[in-house]
Amino acid sequence: MNVCYIMYPWEEMDPENDTTLSLIHECVKRGHGVAITTPANLTIRDSETFAFCKAINKMEKVPGNLKSFHKNASLREEMLPLAGFDVIILRSNPPLDMIMLNFLDSVKDDVFIMNDVDGIRRANNKLYTAAFEDNTRDFIPRTHVTKNKDYLIKMIKESEEDKMILKPLNGFGGSGVILIEKRAMSSIRSLLDFYIDNKDGTTNYVILQDYIPGADQGDVRILILNGKPIGAMKRVPGDDDHRSNVSAGGSIQKHSLTKQEKELCRRIGPKLVKDGLYFVGIDVINGMLVEVNVMSPGGITYINKVYKVKLQEKVINFVEDKVLERVSRIERRAKLRKTVADA
Repeated sequence: MNVCYIMYPWEEMDPENDTTLSLIHECVKRGHGVAITTPANLTIRDSETFAFCKAINKMEKVPGNLKSFHKNASLREEMLPLAGFDVIILRSNPPLDMIMLNFLDSVKDDVFIMNDVDGIRRANNKLYTAAFEDNTRDFIPRTHVTKNKDYLIKMIKESEEDKMILKPLNGFGGSGVILIEKRAMSSIRSLLDFYIDNKDGTTNYVILQDYIPGADQGDVRILILNGKPIGAMKRVPGDDDHRSNVSAGGSIQKHSLTKQEKELCRRIGPKLVKDGLYFVGIDVINGMLVEVNVMSPGGITYINKVYKVKLQEKVINFVEDKVLERVSRIERRAKLRKTVADA
């Protein structure tokens, strides 16, 4: 199996904790061909979609840990056609690069892409929670997405809670997530100016969300594969930061899914699969869905360390099965076409 990862640069990886690196490592261990590229390295040649890739050279002995693997892996530069791969795994960070998806449209019928191009368009990260029906707000907190400052101020004033969460639409890793309080209303306008207005005259969308009781105790990251949860961890904020993201200083604890969290996964799983969003990370606070991460969900390495498991094996097993299904379908179709042609 030949795999192309469309991701961030190899040099920017965290060699000890990177989920993408753990998936690449598992592929190399199994003898699969692996090439990596970035969205900026996609190109067209003679009406075919190519990528300037860094292909990982075969290793006589693959190091067992990620840090050694990352240090010792050698890469060679190649210009390769995307349609020549068996699978493309998208692991690029937000914000969503629409041009990248346009490139991938040209090969989505030839290659299994995880996650699905159209599914990612629909999900578009933080807006996707609105796609799940929850009129009684059992699983999804009240959420507003807009650039309209007057509307946001009105929603803050009308909120029954003293606290709300504000974050940029295109943020990731906890960047830009802040806690706002009604007692600081005099500062809200200038805060919105900072988040929404750019120096070039353009504006940004922001998300205003109800504060969920218990958020100060952290959140739960649940990894979902093919509509089913395969692992979870609790992320606890550091002493000096309300954010629980590990990149923001949070720590990791074991977590067993609650009854409400299991029901949440059961409710959203079928739609994720229908949209081709096979590997997803969801963030949950007190049983409420806060965010759906579809572009580069992380957490595998942390969950592995806490539970002594190897979740990357499940993910690559799934990828192998999907590729095999695709090959079998093509072979069956070719056989049937030959039968008709020979009749």
